[in-house]
Amino acid sequence: MADQFDYDLFVIGAGSGGVRASRVAAAYGARVAVAEEFRVGGTCVIRGCVPKKLLVYGSHFAEELQDAAHYGWTVQGMSFDWSVLRDTVLRDVDRLNAAYTQTLENNKVERFLERAVITGPHSVQLASGRKITARYILIAVGAWPVLPEFPGVEHCLTSNEVFHLPEFPRRVVIQGAGYIALEFAGIFNALGAQVTVVNRSDQILRGYDESLRDRLLQITMARGIDYKFNSPIRSVEKQEDGSLLVTAGTRDPFIADAVLIATGRRPKTDGLGLETVGITLGEKGEIPVDEFSATSCPSIYAVGDVTNRVQLTPIAIREGQAFADTVFGDSPTTVDYGSIPSAVFSQPPLASVGLTEGQARNRFGNVKVYTSDFRPMKNVFAERMERGLYKLVTDANSGKILGIHMIGPDAPEILQAAAIAVKAGLTKADFDATVALHPSMAEELVLMR
Repeated sequence: MADQFDYDLFVIGAGSGGVRASRVAAAYGARVAVAEEFRVGGTCVIRGCVPKKLLVYGSHFAEELQDAAHYGWTVQGMSFDWSVLRDTVLRDVDRLNAAYTQTLENNKVERFLERAVITGPHSVQLASGRKITARYILIAVGAWPVLPEFPGVEHCLTSNEVFHLPEFPRRVVIQGAGYIALEFAGIFNALGAQVTVVNRSDQILRGYDESLRDRLLQITMARGIDYKFNSPIRSVEKQEDGSLLVTAGTRDPFIADAVLIATGRRPKTDGLGLETVGITLGEKGEIPVDEFSATSCPSIYAVGDVTNRVQLTPIAIREGQAFADTVFGDSPTTVDYGSIPSAVFSQPPLASVGLTEGQARNRFGNVKVYTSDFRPMKNVFAERMERGLYKLVTDANSGKILGIHMIGPDAPEILQAAAIAVKAGLTKADFDATVALHPSMAEELVLMR
């Protein structure tokens, strides 16, 4: 019966979710093939969180070198070469692409480095014209940057292209105020660019705790990032010298060397042939699925950003694993979407897990909030006035911790362990009973009274 199809599983998209599903299904004995039209590794590895985090690391040296004098170091002749950082990052992307490719090869997953579209419940067609059949098809093509419509948008960048800039831009305009926008704002600001963030609303980082958002806004403004709220870009005109004239909102036009659009990402479902199998997309272009990642077509599944459930790499990986366990491992598995930790690698970074204070009050009514507002030791010694803020949101009746929210140096590293406490349903009393690790910033989590 298995020989009725060319493969047991055909995966469209070799990102984090698709690669995990492919290798796990193959480990269960399935005959697996995957099609990828760009590079193996997906958004996170190739043009997302990994290369961006490397840029964050590189930009941190600007602050570290400035602070070095307070620690007895004499640093002379400082200079920055964008091409060195850019090329180092791109080499690491090459390394990761090779590593992901090797993972597929080690698990005997056949690769087709070309586009595939669905032609039926059990069939796909490659760009080369080859037709392939499979018992199951998994769609894991991810999401793509959304570009607004305005004159001159063709002169703008997205997070796909920003890693390949031939020269470092001295004046950068970023449209958007989500995590991608603010992470790149921090990178370019630290590396010496004049950064202007324009946004259609008057808020940054919607969905994060208001106290953290306010603190980040204050600190980044003090660091020199200019914000123009209620001012979406209306046009971008390329000048004779290559610079860009940006008109945003009702403000006077201003000059930039690069304009980055970071206004969200949309499931990359265009042209996949989903209509041929009766799959109707959601209002944001996503593929609707059930708790087992099954679509309305029984032989077709979807995982990752293309489903628009939670656009995070670790979630795509878990969904890919759960799919393979369910379909090929005879172990029906779902993903728990509760208490997912998240971070923004802004400068300084922030991290959160669980309910914000506002969400907790709406859901539970009677909540108690504990905060620690402090200057990290590192900032004190370096004579930096920036303050960290840690916040515990608890159920006032039971003491159960409903959310933890942090902004300050290394906040994401600290939160990963703290997120376990929220997931496990621990209480404020459990934190109080834990001895502080001194001196550290993390000890603030167990010292709030």
